[in-house]
Amino acid sequence: MLLPILLVIASGMAHAVWSMFTKKSRNKSVFLWSIMMVATILLLPVLIIELWHNPMNAGSYGLLILSIALQALYSWLLSQTYELGDLSQIYPIMRGTSTLLVPIIGVLFLSESLSVFGWIGIVCMLGGFTILSGVGSRSKPSNPKTQGMKPVLMALCVGLCTTCYVFVDKLNLEHISPLALLEVTNIGFVAGLTPAVLASRQIWAEWKVNKSTMMLGAILNPGSYLLFLFAMQQAPMAHISPLREIGTVFATFLGILLLKEQNGLKRILCSVVIFCGILLIGIWG
Repeated sequence: MLLPILLVIASGMAHAVWSMFTKKSRNKSVFLWSIMMVATILLLPVLIIELWHNPMNAGSYGLLILSIALQALYSWLLSQTYELGDLSQIYPIMRGTSTLLVPIIGVLFLSESLSVFGWIGIVCMLGGFTILSGVGSRSKPSNPKTQGMKPVLMALCVGLCTTCYVFVDKLNLEHISPLALLEVTNIGFVAGLTPAVLASRQIWAEWKVNKSTMMLGAILNPGSYLLFLFAMQQAPMAHISPLREIGTVFATFLGILLLKEQNGLKRILCSVVIFCGILLIGIWG
């Protein structure tokens, strides 16, 4: 069990780092499209060879198409959310939403039950989300775009989309290797951003300014999800998914320390509370 735990923690940290690079970029759509395009081109032969030698049935191909569609929606939502909110505000909400939604849906619609620790975890997460959203706060954000609830609502949508594609990809792993599935998700991610990238005409301008972080992001972005896919092959998703969200704390520190975002202590405390809530739900809930 130690190896999948280490893989998941590394996945969460890698995800936080490339997210910080994205937030620093000038054009979020172009940056995300560029770092994913590198991996998409490199891994395309892997997908073609695997599907050629191991053809699947119609239902399995349907799941792959669903994964592509969800990734396309996810990439568009992600680029818009990074434009609107601070990393230390939106990241914990994006990453924590899926852990919050699954048990609530189970209780409300599937007649499932939560332990006392599970309910405490939900309260922790809801409290952290509320404070991060700025509800009732009198302080004004330094960036006018971050005013209001729109960044928070977009982050919640990203989390909902993440919930959907993780479940679909768990099913896809029964029919396809992690590396080939990563390429499928890459294709969907790139497809979702392509219209905005073509309309912006800023690909070369972004590369001139952020070439080094783009190259690092091209490794960390697909690498973070690949690590998670390998971990899911070796351990139940319910056991390892909560640990991946240690990235919420890491990303918050990056936003406060490196991006100089405001409300540092409050947001760090919120991210820790949210992560604790995720652990309570995932391990003892």
